[in-house]
Amino acid sequence: MANKKKSSPKFSALIPLFVFVGTFLGAGIYQNDFYALPAPIAVIAGIIVAFLLFPQSIKSKIKTLLKGCGDNKILTMCLIYLLAGAFAAITNETGSVDAIVNLGLDYIAIQYIYVGIFCIASFLSISTGTSVGAIVALAPIVVGFADKSSADLAILCGALLGGSMFGDNLSVISDTTIAATQSLGTKMSDKFKQNIKIAVPAALFTIAILVFQGLGLESDAMETVVYNYSVVKILPYVLVIVLSIMGVNVFVTLLLGSISAGLLGIVYHDFTLIEATRIAYTGFTNMTEIFLLSLLTGGLAALVAKNGGINFILVSIKKRIKSKKSAQFGIAALVSTINLAIANNTVSIIIAGPIAKTINDEYDLDNKKTASILDIFACIFQGLLPYGAQVLMILSFSKGRIDYLDLMANTWYLALLFVYTLLFINFKPLRIQ
Repeated sequence: MANKKKSSPKFSALIPLFVFVGTFLGAGIYQNDFYALPAPIAVIAGIIVAFLLFPQSIKSKIKTLLKGCGDNKILTMCLIYLLAGAFAAITNETGSVDAIVNLGLDYIAIQYIYVGIFCIASFLSISTGTSVGAIVALAPIVVGFADKSSADLAILCGALLGGSMFGDNLSVISDTTIAATQSLGTKMSDKFKQNIKIAVPAALFTIAILVFQGLGLESDAMETVVYNYSVVKILPYVLVIVLSIMGVNVFVTLLLGSISAGLLGIVYHDFTLIEATRIAYTGFTNMTEIFLLSLLTGGLAALVAKNGGINFILVSIKKRIKSKKSAQFGIAALVSTINLAIANNTVSIIIAGPIAKTINDEYDLDNKKTASILDIFACIFQGLLPYGAQVLMILSFSKGRIDYLDLMANTWYLALLFVYTLLFINFKPLRIQ
């Protein structure tokens, strides 16, 4: 088959990819909203340019596009997105998110409010798989704390951002985790265990700093607040986390999590069986954009690869790679640069994933470590971007009381994660499987 012959490196083959990124980025800058243009539409613009630019017949290009869309890893990723969407939708309807938030707040003394917000945001995002969701749920509460106590809003918001990114990076139902593990062909449980070795030390240092910052706070009217919750409502999240750590297949894990959440909702009369099925389907539709994005990006990547674009990137990166460590730094730089351009960590991983996999295999790197590096650097730069969704939402909720520099000066976790990951790559001996 023709595919066995490696295509010669060509910079021009990257033009459709640049069109995709440029369309997405340009529309975001023009609209002052990086989510104004649906990402799948931007991919389609790149695909159209590929069809106009590349020399093969229309029939051949369609065949390449469909083969890329139907890639085993792409389809696996898409099915996982659907199950993750169903789980998130059902648990939201049962009030599980509110239960997590209220349970944590009920036990927090004012002196530990900073570290408390960090921990609640971490658990909420690791349970729901979304940093944005955690921020939306907690930001109004954080602003309320600042209004009713001596707590500093900038520190609260920094703890919220850091905790949300910590949980999102580790969550087994996060689209970034799904994209990273599927791109590298590694188990979620293996990536989770590897990721913990990098993320937890940074989190522990962050907790120590936040505890110190909260020592001078004084108790006041906040003690009179009463939070209502049911611990049982948190169990589906606990089940998913435990099963994932045990290494249970991700499809089985998410299916059991969705079923348990559905049964819980029925028992508590939150919804009926038929309503539960509708909610699950709504969860499917909530993932439509990322589903289509992954599918179409797979097709675009196949077209670019067939015409030498991926090989051009690989050759360029390899010129700068002198060792396994520099190979990992190359992967980190690649996904970080893409994320700076498009302000979307999931899309960045999807684009960088195939290239990272090729470098990983050629230099005999550890799949799970490479998946962690890919996810971590996308997470770090997404959290630092002044035009990223997470930062924009927090600043919006603060209503001008803090600015971007105030927020960054107090987001200890992302800074510590960046430093610790660099140290981890430099000094941690590689263990090849």
